[in-house]
Amino acid sequence: MDAHDPAPAGAPKSRSAAASARGRQRVIRLLGALCLLGGAAWTAWVYSQIRSYETHDEARPAGAIAVFGAAEYDGTPSPVLRARLDHALALYQEGLAPLVITLGGRENGDTHTEGGVGRDYLMAHGVPEASIIAETKSDDTEESVARLAVIVRKNHIETLDVVSDGSHLFRIHALCVAAGLKVFTSPRPDLRPAPLEYLIRRRLHEIASYTAWRLHLH
Repeated sequence: MDAHDPAPAGAPKSRSAAASARGRQRVIRLLGALCLLGGAAWTAWVYSQIRSYETHDEARPAGAIAVFGAAEYDGTPSPVLRARLDHALALYQEGLAPLVITLGGRENGDTHTEGGVGRDYLMAHGVPEASIIAETKSDDTEESVARLAVIVRKNHIETLDVVSDGSHLFRIHALCVAAGLKVFTSPRPDLRPAPLEYLIRRRLHEIASYTAWRLHLH
């Protein structure tokens, strides 16, 4: 081609399109990196909150003690549920509250409810039936909090000591605050040193569940 011949008409456009594509790719990579950093920061913050609630017991005189449900086996509390109930029983016996609220419905195929089993267990250990309210309809933590809020308002309860596993309490506290409840969290004692794999799995579950709730994905 002669030095004085013009460049092909499509060349500038091709170079411009390539530059534009590279620019878009850089923006996409930057946005991806920012999303990863934001996700990592969010996960680290939620994890730190979960750990804080695991290790701090805020139990104090309150209007009632609320025990969140866990598995029951044909009317017998699972070890986890029994540990939660024993902790609530200890708080009740210390005189921190005159009322215990047990929470939890039934799994498919079960004939007993977590709330009902909790009530029966507490009564068998000396808590008067008149000092227990059993909520037996909820299917998950969010529904338990919603039904707990109804019970609290119906009975003019101002404050609650809330009992569950330590890793569960950060999310419970957030749900309760969103429902307008004033709560103090109290983690049940560990049955024995839990395997690291179990602890990681529980905390990851709570991070995912709390994030989904915040994003209104439930």
